[in-house]
Amino acid sequence: MAELPLDDGTLWYEETGSGPPLVFVHGGWMDSDAWEPQVERFADDHRVVRLDLRGHGRTGSTDSRRYSVDLFAADLERLFDHLALEDAVLCGLSLGNIVTQTFLHRHPDRLRAAVLGGPLRSFPPFDLPKWLKAAGNPSASIKTALQLSGSKGTFRSMLASVRATTGEPWLSVDRETRTRAIESAGSISRAEYEKIFDALYRYEPATLSHVSTPTLAIYGEGEAPLVKRQGQQIAATVEDGAVRSIPDAAHLVNADNPVAFNDALVEFVDRAETAS
Repeated sequence: MAELPLDDGTLWYEETGSGPPLVFVHGGWMDSDAWEPQVERFADDHRVVRLDLRGHGRTGSTDSRRYSVDLFAADLERLFDHLALEDAVLCGLSLGNIVTQTFLHRHPDRLRAAVLGGPLRSFPPFDLPKWLKAAGNPSASIKTALQLSGSKGTFRSMLASVRATTGEPWLSVDRETRTRAIESAGSISRAEYEKIFDALYRYEPATLSHVSTPTLAIYGEGEAPLVKRQGQQIAATVEDGAVRSIPDAAHLVNADNPVAFNDALVEFVDRAETAS
């Protein structure tokens, strides 16, 4: 493992194995340990890189007063340059998928392929006019929830709200995976939790119609219908997009059914290489 200096902190990352680069970006209020099933699968024949975004995991807090998806993407760009990553496959989950979309927007042909797990294109997963989104910003409610219940309690409440809306487990179909995600969220300070939430909520969908990178939107069968719909929209927008649904999985699709997820990733990347 290593750390990359930032202007206001340090970015934790880890490289494992050698070969074609495969870069993983985790979901919100989680960390790069979420990609352990993929490290185990791919490190024998790939240069696997994973990082902890600002506010998360071993990177932890930075001095930035406010976070944004653009800032997360700029950190990822800095890591790509630092490691001289060329012709990489970039794979993101949830928040990491949004960061990946932003990277694609800025670099439409830099990657070998992109994989978007839990393929949100906005948070919440439906389009709202900017004025309405600003007027309905729940940041004050999140701040209150954090003060009363802490990071773990606030995360649990968010999960309960989504489940009440969708009627689905949504986050994960596996109890152990769900528990790990909740524990990870609970380890994040209240201040950092709020900054991460604000970055997600303020995000405006990236324009991807100019993207030529082969892009796979992948989700579990138990994913929220609105997220599935957004993934399908993304795949239809880019020049070379595809959609894959994974059985026995929900939002944390890479951990719920890692064998099927890994097989789908290999199949898609092989197809992208053949097409090129």
